[in-house]
Amino acid sequence: MERTQAVPPRADVVVVGGGVMGTSVAFHLAEAGADVVLLESGELGGGSSGKPQGGVRAQFSDPANVELGRRSLELFEDFRRRPGGDIGLRQTGYLFALPTDEDVALFDGSVAMQREHGVDSRLLTVAEARRLNPYLSATAYAGAAYAPRDGWAHPAAVVAGYADGALRRGAHVVTGAPVDAVDPAPGGLLAVTTPRGAVSAPTLVVCAGAWSRAVGALVDVDLPVEPVRRQIAFTAPLDPAPPTLPFTIDFGTTYYLHDADARGSLLLGASEPDTPVGFDTAYDPAWEPWLRELVARATPALADVPLTGGWAGLYELTPDHDALIGEAPAGDARVLYACGFSGHGFLQAPAVGEAVADLWLGRAGTPAARGVDVSAFDAGRFGARRSRAEANII
Repeated sequence: MERTQAVPPRADVVVVGGGVMGTSVAFHLAEAGADVVLLESGELGGGSSGKPQGGVRAQFSDPANVELGRRSLELFEDFRRRPGGDIGLRQTGYLFALPTDEDVALFDGSVAMQREHGVDSRLLTVAEARRLNPYLSATAYAGAAYAPRDGWAHPAAVVAGYADGALRRGAHVVTGAPVDAVDPAPGGLLAVTTPRGAVSAPTLVVCAGAWSRAVGALVDVDLPVEPVRRQIAFTAPLDPAPPTLPFTIDFGTTYYLHDADARGSLLLGASEPDTPVGFDTAYDPAWEPWLRELVARATPALADVPLTGGWAGLYELTPDHDALIGEAPAGDARVLYACGFSGHGFLQAPAVGEAVADLWLGRAGTPAARGVDVSAFDAGRFGARRSRAEANII
């Protein structure tokens, strides 16, 4: 499906950001009947959505995040039909390895809540967890939590599927179009200026990931999002080849691993503490000794496995490491936003696209809403000192 490179003069909604969130929002808005223009400063999926694999799960400690994850799983499972395309979905499960009895108690409460929301999660003994992932240490953990429906998929394929689905429904998708300015225009419109031309619309949606704060500032909306580098590494093919593994996370350190695309290889990652804020996306091999320390404690059989390099991308972090979804005061025009997902954006993008369409249609929070209630994610929570407390973050 050909992407448009000319910016049309008028639209119902302008979506800023061509990653997984922006393309999901554009698709769901176009499906709802909106005349949509999506503006991407570079290439589609060129930011954090370009990573090779992304986890999908509903195992969270907060009910709103559970609902976003559960609904997104449903939409990922139906993706081949709507909007269309193979996203490489592999539902190998998510396994949280829990180092302490306190962690087990925390997840005991989370699992009970998740099951009330229709998520088939459960607590496991260490022996049961090691049957799912035999690389796990037999002595480093007090228990585990597991949900078999979780897994991973390919973000680039999801971006392409949503973008093509939006195009088929009449949307304009314009790449190489950074937003230079947003100015009030007569008739309650916002004039959005790019190097490829200007478009006026009564609604702007900010889905610019790690760049969302700068876009929000153009319309005097404070979106407290900061970019932080995160890295992953790949192993050489192992001999013997690893079994099919769940997406496994050491809850104490955020070290995680799962199967890589390359046959017999594994993907390893972790969130480095004290990483400075910034837009650096260069992979730094100097982090590998630190990663190996985590690997040795959690999965000792992999301590000396050869690494073949890796990849770096940006997390879009908020002060409480939870999403910003809602609508900001903007005079006669409307400004919606979906950003700041702090590592959860890919897995929540399908359900968030539905929820933003509900906001645009004015049916959010009513029986007519198709999507999840996202009122808890309003950016105004920081001014009101209502920070959220999601525990299951990576």
